[in-house]
Amino acid sequence: MHTEHLQNVRYGWVIAGWLVAIAMTSLVVFLFEASGFVGQTGTRDNIASLVSVLAGFSAGGFFAGFRARRAPVLHGIGIGLTSLVAWVLVNVIASALLDAVGWSALTPGLAVGLVLLQVVAAVIGALIGYNLATEGKPGLTEHEPTD
Repeated sequence: MHTEHLQNVRYGWVIAGWLVAIAMTSLVVFLFEASGFVGQTGTRDNIASLVSVLAGFSAGGFFAGFRARRAPVLHGIGIGLTSLVAWVLVNVIASALLDAVGWSALTPGLAVGLVLLQVVAAVIGALIGYNLATEGKPGLTEHEPTD
């Protein structure tokens, strides 16, 4: 992998990709809610959550990989880590200002699984976007860029 160096990571594209990922995840959740697929707790809610995260973060990774055209794996990892940082900040603010107890439905294993799913989806999306931008066809490989 020739472009996977930290100096090739554009943090602006990481943040933009994360914002696209959050927006797409929210849109897919809204579509599930509007269709009546979710509502009661159970397996359908879990499946809808996983599909929403997978679709949203794939789209965010695709956006970042397509726009940055360098270091798609690192951009995807950055998008996932941005979620982790945002999650910690929201919990710190909620605990300090709102005297919140915390997430009762989100177990530590599920939290780690969701972050890992975000990273994997963003990396795959970034690789596909990178290959479409540089070679004109989708793929999961990285090659020497032809600028």
